[in-house]
Amino acid sequence: MLRALEIRDMLIIERLDLAFQPGLNVLTGETGAGKSILLDSLGFVLGWRGRADLVRQGAARGEVTAVFDLPPGHPAHRLLEEAGIEPGEDPSELILRRVNTADGRKTAWINDRRASGEMLRALSGTLVELHGQQDDRGLLDPRVHRALLDDFAGAGPLLEEIRAAWARRREARAALDRAESEREALRREEDFLRHAVAELAALDPQDGEEEALDSARRLMQAGSRIAEGIGRALQAVSAQGAEGMISDAVRWLSQAAGQAEGRLDAPLEALDRAREALAEAEAGIADCLEAIRHDPRALEETEERLFAIRGLARKHGVRPDDLPALRRDLEARLAALDDSEAGDRRLRAALRAAEAAYDDLAGRLSALRREAGTRLARAMAAELPPLKMERAVFSVEVTGGEPGPDGQDEVRFLAATNPGAPPGPIDRIASGGELSRFLLALKVCLMRGEDSRTLIFDEIDRGVGGATAAAVGRRLAALARGGQVLVVTHSPQVAAMGNHHWRVEKTIAGDRTTSRVVPLDRAGRVDEIARMLAGDHVTDAARGAALALLQGMDAA
Repeated sequence: MLRALEIRDMLIIERLDLAFQPGLNVLTGETGAGKSILLDSLGFVLGWRGRADLVRQGAARGEVTAVFDLPPGHPAHRLLEEAGIEPGEDPSELILRRVNTADGRKTAWINDRRASGEMLRALSGTLVELHGQQDDRGLLDPRVHRALLDDFAGAGPLLEEIRAAWARRREARAALDRAESEREALRREEDFLRHAVAELAALDPQDGEEEALDSARRLMQAGSRIAEGIGRALQAVSAQGAEGMISDAVRWLSQAAGQAEGRLDAPLEALDRAREALAEAEAGIADCLEAIRHDPRALEETEERLFAIRGLARKHGVRPDDLPALRRDLEARLAALDDSEAGDRRLRAALRAAEAAYDDLAGRLSALRREAGTRLARAMAAELPPLKMERAVFSVEVTGGEPGPDGQDEVRFLAATNPGAPPGPIDRIASGGELSRFLLALKVCLMRGEDSRTLIFDEIDRGVGGATAAAVGRRLAALARGGQVLVVTHSPQVAAMGNHHWRVEKTIAGDRTTSRVVPLDRAGRVDEIARMLAGDHVTDAARGAALALLQGMDAA
């Protein structure tokens, strides 16, 4: 609900503070007094695209602030959360503020946080619904007819099911498309894969083999240079060398140990350890000497395999140690190619099942929409005669369209206002009071008790009077019950139905024109409605008629 509207330096409004209430809020006044400026200002703070020259002449900037009350569960809460905008001290209060400088720059805030015009427009759809003779956002927009019919039909639960089914169908199609694309890519490189796998299998490189081959090659290359030194070292530690000398020492000391009173035990143990260490060194030196003893053919074979592994690694752009993993990967891709037909069959079966589930739900939704369209047409047939449109015909056209998350139907509201004329899109029928009443009747039929938006009707009663205007007023009052409706009107019958009434006045002082809005008490309402009935010269008879209208509203 719109609770407050504050306007500063916009067009001919210097300063204006309005506090709106639940129910039917009526704005009246002479033509040109500035009623449309209020709507322009509200549209400005809501981010609607409108006239650019809004700043009052001579002012550096204009500013509009709108305060809305948001009940729990209001859709605006979700939009604010998605945008990362924290609620204020009162989470049920939403404050929108927008500034327009004289040079045309616009800046907006939502709860004191900078926001874009796009964000304002997204919020406005949950806050306000505007209807007027040039309505292009609401009921006349054929893009929203399907959503309006679904709301009238109570199709919410079925829509949730079909959106989930559409998502599953889309995922199944995407999975099949990916599989087919991958299979085609594999097909294109099948010859390469089979050749590469055969080449890798023939060479059969092993993990860590390149490093081992390189080490063996370097050792064999160095063997001729170091073999003589290693041989001498082996001889030096062998039985003919140090090991033999230590053995002699152990034998001699052992013979003397019995008479040395234990003083030779430690030396004997140390010599035993030395002999074991020499034996270990001798074995290692011998192994090394054996490893470097080779024939030229062994070196040649080692180099050939090493170079073959390195060459294959360069060919595939990988490290030599990655060749075994590459082989496993290429073999897996070949296996996937061989298994792809079976996989595609499974994916096609899954897609057919998802399509069948979607088609079933879409068919049920189409039937629900056609049934709801018939009911809506009947409701409109009952609603139009009191608005003096007995011969007007309303119908709902549900036709097949492209499948999507909301089903596979196109929905259009059709109307014929002249006898014998074929029905046409409601957005193309004649404008004026006739169209306004059509929109009002449609809004009444589509009315939802839980709609928390503020409904605004801009001179929707133009061109009607008497009983028809009274019927318009009653319907506006019905729409306002439990909610909030703002109506700009020139009709005294509509004005009399209001729960709250403001008069828009224009004053001229010298070369300066300003507009103000005055809240009316009971006496003020009588005078204003009398003026609307009689014109500039208000008579007692006009006041009596105005009082009768108000009393009739009180009785209703």
